[in-house]
Amino acid sequence: MNPLLKPFLPLVDFLADVFGEDVEVVLHDVLDINKSVIAIRNNHISEREIGSPATNLVLKVLKEGSTEKVDAMTNYQGLSATGKILRSSTFFIRDENQKIIGMLCVNIDNEKLVQFRGYLDTLINQPKQEKKVSPVEHLSKTVDRLAIDSIENVIEAYGISPERMTQTEKVEIIKKLNEAGVFLLKGTVTKVATRLSVSEATVYRYLNGIKKEN
Repeated sequence: MNPLLKPFLPLVDFLADVFGEDVEVVLHDVLDINKSVIAIRNNHISEREIGSPATNLVLKVLKEGSTEKVDAMTNYQGLSATGKILRSSTFFIRDENQKIIGMLCVNIDNEKLVQFRGYLDTLINQPKQEKKVSPVEHLSKTVDRLAIDSIENVIEAYGISPERMTQTEKVEIIKKLNEAGVFLLKGTVTKVATRLSVSEATVYRYLNGIKKEN
């Protein structure tokens, strides 16, 4: 564990004790994204444990480096491995060079409040139609699950099954996966190659071509 993250360890317990059992608090060390969770409380919400991997949001942040002037992301929608919708927030922890070394995350399970609001709406007889929002962050329990979910999300968004894709379309899929930071995870090349029905050598060739373009 990065020694600079040690002062944040007591915060995990503090926040969990303050907000109660419906709030999960997680501390990530991005030095090893395959086992980034170094502290967690109320993990019944996401069913993750110490040693669980980073999320797709963490991968994207590390890949893009687009949060250089941002201290935190608050109140976005998360999704647990069991499909539970969460209200999530992330605080970025930086070293003296302003490089992100860790993240302190809070995931709030609002299910009880939503149910209570639904009950009130029924009494008032003016139910509100909620606008569906696509989750920003997927809280996966294992590296394999995170990789598979990330791959499937990109393919699904593309709208064409891999069996019908042209070479150009497969290159585009790999480009999107690369932008999402998916290839930062161990073993992802093999999974992508299998899903797109190409060889691992082909995936590496496509990645090299993408890097040269950039």
